[in-house]
Amino acid sequence: MVTLQTADNALKSFYLDAVTDALNVKANPLLAQFQRTSANVVGKDVKKAVRCGISGGIGAGSETGDLPSASDGTYIQLSLGLKNLYGTIEISDKAIRASASNEGAFVNLLNDEMQSLIKGASFNFGRMLFGDGTGKIAKVVETNGNSVVLDTVAGLVEGMRISFCDGLGTYCIDAVDRKITGVDRLNKTITFDGDAVTTATVPAGVNVCISGSINKELTGLGAIFSENAIYGVERTYSAMRPYMVTEAGAINESILQTAMDAIEEQSGEKVNFIVCSWGVRRALMEYYKGQQIALPTMDIEGGFKAISYNGIPVVADRFCPEGTMYLLNTNDFKIHQLCDWQWLEGEDGKILKQVPGKPVYTATLVKYAELMCENPSGQGMISGITEA
Repeated sequence: MVTLQTADNALKSFYLDAVTDALNVKANPLLAQFQRTSANVVGKDVKKAVRCGISGGIGAGSETGDLPSASDGTYIQLSLGLKNLYGTIEISDKAIRASASNEGAFVNLLNDEMQSLIKGASFNFGRMLFGDGTGKIAKVVETNGNSVVLDTVAGLVEGMRISFCDGLGTYCIDAVDRKITGVDRLNKTITFDGDAVTTATVPAGVNVCISGSINKELTGLGAIFSENAIYGVERTYSAMRPYMVTEAGAINESILQTAMDAIEEQSGEKVNFIVCSWGVRRALMEYYKGQQIALPTMDIEGGFKAISYNGIPVVADRFCPEGTMYLLNTNDFKIHQLCDWQWLEGEDGKILKQVPGKPVYTATLVKYAELMCENPSGQGMISGITEA
């Protein structure tokens, strides 16, 4: 006999570990490379002291001369607030009662809900990895009633609830919490529900964001490769300045090797992971095909496959900006978390809770975490690459 209690027990004892593994390791090939740790979590913040340069005290001298003078080096304090990450499933009372006498049907119901949760979370967390933490996904190019043309639709999909806001994070009051009903990827256009908007209420240049997520998302690669201060530290420190090349044009081995050499020179570390857009991966493969060289493939963490450039995995990601390639040392990145994924429980220990006034039960997964790169100078970005 299936009851709310048995459903609660199943979510706690069986589904939690499976969903945690799916979200942490199998959701995105880049995310799977990052170590998860509770170290450096202080209260609601992540605080980490990192060294700039090396310590003194090393040198050569005479038998009777002075010894080298040691120095403490320069430390900078990186600081970020933990972000609140949620995932919610919803089951109707009717569905529970309909499968009460059929455990197999109820298992299928829960499986479907969990797969939907994993799919939605994988999409959004994968998108956040390339964002700057502000929650901005795209910029409006043209407004036409319930349809807007954007500069990109890579991070948008039907069913998302979005809002429009200006560069300061202030919502366009007549365009808040709209559901996307269609995405035209060829023409970079979305349609949404609700009243029509105008160029006065949603002008060109305003941003599209997930409703309620402004300045609440993970601090991704977009924040590292920007001009703004990051982790509360200005870019005056060399350790906070990544390698960047713009308007690269046609991709070739010289561009790649020059970037990796420069990164190693400025940081003392080697690139161990490359992520790029689909068009850039095609361009890279076309270049080597022209050189009559077939790039081998390799297996990487999470069960993913990648092409191999000198033993370095090259992965294409749907959320990577067009014409862009990131050259990363993933050892410098950590997912700092207060805890791993957990179900929100009520005072009675229940996971499934009835939505007030509705014949529906919900359960919510939560994790308090933030992504931090302790050495931005060990990372690189090549943009403006001609795609194939």
